[in-house]
Amino acid sequence: MSNTVNEKLRNTCEIALETLKKVNDPDTAELQTKLEWCVGSYSFDGNAVGLHEFGVVALQTLKDIKNENPKKVTKKVIDDLEKSIASYEAAR
Repeated sequence: MSNTVNEKLRNTCEIALETLKKVNDPDTAELQTKLEWCVGSYSFDGNAVGLHEFGVVALQTLKDIKNENPKKVTKKVIDDLEKSIASYEAAR
């Protein structure tokens, strides 16, 4: 699998994590912790499976937050995460 695809997934997951932190919803605390761990783990071992798993969860969570309050999450964050997940899945 292309390392570029994995790096893009890591980068968009980091942006999603930062967005979740800014939203500051206690219901996303566990997801934030898991996503942060996956980003660190990927930096250590280069395995993007966890990034994909929790990137998908983060994507749905961000969409839900945007539906409730459109100004809290930008369309770009969601679109970029969707694209990187799709690229990862296509490369598998």
